[in-house]
Amino acid sequence: MGQRNNQRMQKQRVLVGVVGFSDVERHALNTVFRLSEERGLSYAPWIAPAPGDANAALVPPQVMLVDGSSAEAVLSHARQLPRGQWLIWVGPDAPEHAWRVLERPIQWVNILHDLDAVFAVHQADSGLLDLDITSPAVLHDEPDAAGSPPKRALLVGVSDEEASLLRHNLSLVGVEEVDMVTTTNDTIDLLGRNLYCFGVFNLDDQHIDPWTLMALFRKRNSDALPVAISELAGPLAGWWSRRRTRRNAERLGIAALLARPLESEALSKWMERL
Repeated sequence: MGQRNNQRMQKQRVLVGVVGFSDVERHALNTVFRLSEERGLSYAPWIAPAPGDANAALVPPQVMLVDGSSAEAVLSHARQLPRGQWLIWVGPDAPEHAWRVLERPIQWVNILHDLDAVFAVHQADSGLLDLDITSPAVLHDEPDAAGSPPKRALLVGVSDEEASLLRHNLSLVGVEEVDMVTTTNDTIDLLGRNLYCFGVFNLDDQHIDPWTLMALFRKRNSDALPVAISELAGPLAGWWSRRRTRRNAERLGIAALLARPLESEALSKWMERL
């Protein structure tokens, strides 16, 4: 009996009401919802009861995620929040009662981190995707050690030129199997089928959700070397952009954040760990 009660305490589902957003943004958000189902604490979209359904209990969502540029957002300004509900506002003209105000591009991983801090107080697996994000992953000293991942690399959202440079550097350290993907769904599919010792994620690609994919990569390849690449890590980016990007990468435990365009010398330093 006690064990069943403990399991019920550890399982928690948070309903999120979504107002506005583009199809691409909603697709990325639905991907985050789907990935969170692997955890004791998960997130799911709130669906309003159909009009006239007398049998439906109108239970409000615990979280409202509102696109401030949408026509429906005006209602969120005037409406008082139900008790215990949290409002996350994206864009301009946020109301005073908003709990978080975010700008685009949206980093869904950071949103879940913030929500976890609220809803995962009693969760043993608190943290995005059950991932310990406090420190970078440590590789085994010997590639053939028990439990060591195979010599396989994953390249996500990189250009053909970047892929060519990466493949060359990987071949120098004995990594011949390289998967290259350009979509979030294809990446999730490969991460479910293969183990990797190395992964590169392009943070500048607006067609994927690199932050969520990096978290999933780390969860399923805990001994691997994850690398993020971005123009925001380079000297031409603003100081605040560089600092924010690096801070977000460190929160996920990403081993390296490299500037684009990639340089072979910068890559070589990290390839030596493979």
